[in-house]
Amino acid sequence: MKLKEIIKGIDAQVTGSAECEVKDIQFDSRRVAAGTLFVAQRGTKVDGHSFIEGATEKGAAAVVCEALPKEMKKGVAYVQVADSSEALGLMAANYYGHPSAQLKLVGITGTNGKTTTVTLLHRMFRNLGFHVGLISTIVNKIDEEEIPTGHTTPDALELNQLLRRMVDAGCQYAFMEVSSHAVVQHRISGLTFAGAIFSNITHDHLDFHKTMANYIAAKKGFFDGLPKGAWALVNIDDKNGRVMVQNTAATVRTYALQHLADFRCKVVEDTFEGMHLIINDHEVWCRLVGRFNAYNLTAILGAAVLCGVDEEEALRQLSLLEAAPGRFQYVNGRGITGIVDYAHTPDALQNVIETINQVRRPTQLLITVVGCGGDRDRTKRPEMAQIAAEGSDKVVLTSDNPRTEDPDSILDEMEAGLSPVQLSHVVRITDRRQAIRTACMMAQEGDIVLVAGKGHEKYQEVNGVRSHFDDVEELQKELSVKK
Repeated sequence: MKLKEIIKGIDAQVTGSAECEVKDIQFDSRRVAAGTLFVAQRGTKVDGHSFIEGATEKGAAAVVCEALPKEMKKGVAYVQVADSSEALGLMAANYYGHPSAQLKLVGITGTNGKTTTVTLLHRMFRNLGFHVGLISTIVNKIDEEEIPTGHTTPDALELNQLLRRMVDAGCQYAFMEVSSHAVVQHRISGLTFAGAIFSNITHDHLDFHKTMANYIAAKKGFFDGLPKGAWALVNIDDKNGRVMVQNTAATVRTYALQHLADFRCKVVEDTFEGMHLIINDHEVWCRLVGRFNAYNLTAILGAAVLCGVDEEEALRQLSLLEAAPGRFQYVNGRGITGIVDYAHTPDALQNVIETINQVRRPTQLLITVVGCGGDRDRTKRPEMAQIAAEGSDKVVLTSDNPRTEDPDSILDEMEAGLSPVQLSHVVRITDRRQAIRTACMMAQEGDIVLVAGKGHEKYQEVNGVRSHFDDVEELQKELSVKK
């Protein structure tokens, strides 16, 4: 493809020939080869502009940058833009033929509920007989073909390549998690969304955004960029729901449990087996548990209807859905109820613990195993320990993914949020495997063991090294052993 076709629609100044042929686009200079278009991005740790010379030495045909190098290599085209990351998204869309416009792409953003919502929408639309793509924290899918993922939202190149594969496979819909990082870093630049969902905003990612105002603005940026023909479905029980759509060109629809909305849900009964709901005057029994899942299910119904599915058929499909992996996932044995959940924010942990406490009998003890990730928002550590201690009979504080941090330092910061009374029913065990084992040994028949924080993850990252670790496997092993 010619350079001029790749940069079409981008405000750019070209030095050299825009007629040159481009064989590939890369933003990692290590992957540059002859004929590559190298995009120099300014990252949080590394500035890609420092690799321009190396890229041209490897044979790059063109370079996209925000600042031209002092020395420009003869025969190389240099494209100067205001923002390389934003330009990358637009170029990736041009390069792969705008695949997002060739299917109905629906994105969801919010602190909690993204993975459950997109996973169950993918499952529902597959059950309805459609070819469907999925882009999620857990896995990317083209129908039932699984494609491993490393980020909540892939980079712009990977994203457009994946969407191209979906279109070529005949997908009519794609459901995608849209993280706040992806919006700020322009990973979704150039994509055409048919619809967008807002779940909620609570304390998270302040290590990256620094303030809640920045975090909210990042989420809002997704809705600001929606085209006129799209729809936006927002949770108006969250005070930020209306904020999200203040400047959107999309058609706005709402959902709620507490306020009047286009899609209104009431929880009639909530048990460990499921929930009895009334949604828009229709009764439905669903297999998911907890008010937070009532929100997810209402969003799923709303999105399905806005995508053209008959409401009664969508309700029938809603009753068939089961929880996403690592989201309130049951692991039972020895008469003990084990629950694994991805709750890694204060609000998510609060929701899970409140759900368990609303359903459990007075004789059932709740034992919670929880930690906090390293190299992430430190301010939520004491808060999460406090939530666990207030809502549980016993707590085991343990390591999550410490990454490059000292696990014991993380636990020190969690313990700082606890009073002497709370500390009296808290145990601290750094080794996560031993922590789960200890919680299961504490539990008696009828009790509940909640293992929170990692959910679907199949690894633990310690000192920057990932090793296999699965909370579900560990809990299954401990609950299958006779004590």
